[in-house]
Amino acid sequence: MSIAPPHGAATFELPPYKSLDNETLSRRIEAVRAKMGSELLILGHHYQQDEVIAHSDLRGDSYQLSKMAAESGDCRAIVFCGVHFMAETADILANQPLKLAERDGKRVTVVLPDMAAGCSMADMAEIEQVETAWEELGEWIDTEDITPVTYINSAASLKAFCGRHGGIVCTSSNAAAVLKWAFERKSRVLFFPDQHLGRNTAKAMGISLEQMPVWDPMADEFGGNTPEALKSSKVLLWRGHCSVHQMFTAAHVDLFRKQHPGIKILVHPECPMEVVDKADVRGSTGKIISEVENAPPGTKWAIGTELHLVNRLKHEHPEQEIHFLSPVVCMCATMYRINLAHLCWSLENLAAGTPVNIIRVDDDTSKWSLVALERMLAVK
Repeated sequence: MSIAPPHGAATFELPPYKSLDNETLSRRIEAVRAKMGSELLILGHHYQQDEVIAHSDLRGDSYQLSKMAAESGDCRAIVFCGVHFMAETADILANQPLKLAERDGKRVTVVLPDMAAGCSMADMAEIEQVETAWEELGEWIDTEDITPVTYINSAASLKAFCGRHGGIVCTSSNAAAVLKWAFERKSRVLFFPDQHLGRNTAKAMGISLEQMPVWDPMADEFGGNTPEALKSSKVLLWRGHCSVHQMFTAAHVDLFRKQHPGIKILVHPECPMEVVDKADVRGSTGKIISEVENAPPGTKWAIGTELHLVNRLKHEHPEQEIHFLSPVVCMCATMYRINLAHLCWSLENLAAGTPVNIIRVDDDTSKWSLVALERMLAVK
């Protein structure tokens, strides 16, 4: 949610910023950073535009960034260059009761430079749909025997749902450990919102595709499944996906292997199963980066993840040959929304005491989301 500035405050409006050139915007951004010092942290997700990343204090994936920001003793304001669910997680972690007590009750202000920066995957699982699915599942199987697992790429309301129902959050790097944790406690998992991460992870653990029916929230009844399919399920997958990773295909893998003999295929587990099965390496954004950083000069890669990150790796590692794993250019449209104009606008309002686009998760949702996140942290 966004919070209005104090009554009577003169908020800087965005339109004038759009006419400024990048050099001017960059200079003004750096002026705010100098003025606010260590009280300000600008977080830049790996998928952001290069000119935005250049001004970030920390760069990483969504959970890593939120955790690092929450651990800062000086930080009093976070400007998250990412998408909505990331800013929610930052608010939950930075303003959890323990951290508030350390700051004598003073909250860290969390700002999202562009409120239209959402996530199409996260939007594919709404809390009302998940609650309805839970009720319908209860008609055929015992929901007390289901662990709800939500990918970190989800709204805070879904994290809270997991917290309330004995569930947990996962990232792309710890999904296997989280599923193992879940199966040690109950016999079934409801995994949302990304079906591909759930399927690829469970398949690698030896769970058959027949035991992984897909729940379609738009279907008329029981997610488009038969009662028999639900009863024999081990992992119930939600019909959701990342629009960027969904577009990579097995044909793209075959094409690059044919055109570039010796090339290695490196993909994110949000890609479809057929792509992941053909890849040499699959892993989280962090793993993709480390694989390239640690590879010897002359290594050839075709990488299946967001375009800005692939291009950045290509620029940072000229000693290697790096390709985007598709002949079709596809970038995350919502990640692309945050630009220097939005960043400068939000920072100057923050410095002037008229913050815009504040993200604040309500106390109950924050409480239960934190429960699910803490369960994830305890998983080894």
